[in-house]
Amino acid sequence: MIEILPMSKEHIAQIAKIEKECFSQPWSEKALSEELTNDSAVFLTAVFNGEVIGYIGANFIIDEGYITNIAVTEVHRQKGIGCKLLSEMIEEAYKRNLSFLSLEVRVSNEKAISLYKKLGFDYVGIRKNFYEKPIEDGVVMTKHF
Repeated sequence: MIEILPMSKEHIAQIAKIEKECFSQPWSEKALSEELTNDSAVFLTAVFNGEVIGYIGANFIIDEGYITNIAVTEVHRQKGIGCKLLSEMIEEAYKRNLSFLSLEVRVSNEKAISLYKKLGFDYVGIRKNFYEKPIEDGVVMTKHF
């Protein structure tokens, strides 16, 4: 059974490994560790048999929420884990009375865009050349509460 748990220091090395697998500019273990002491950061992990197989991070500032990253290991994709993580973050944002939750996604990441739409995120705009390695536009999507 998959558990969704708050990120802890024991999860950092596994999350950093997922970062390297999924992103061209991954967060370091140091950067992830710093989020543990960041009062505005909310990080959740998907754990299966003691292994972190996915995670999501966000910053909640006043009544605004910004998702910083979400990733699932390649072998565990297409099993609803990303949906479960994002749903939990939406629930957390709702509990904290946020006005909205927003994110950026590569314009080419059609599967992620489809997931975000399914969970009520709307297209807001484009950030030109937002991503590097490769350079690509970012789609801004927001869910209002």
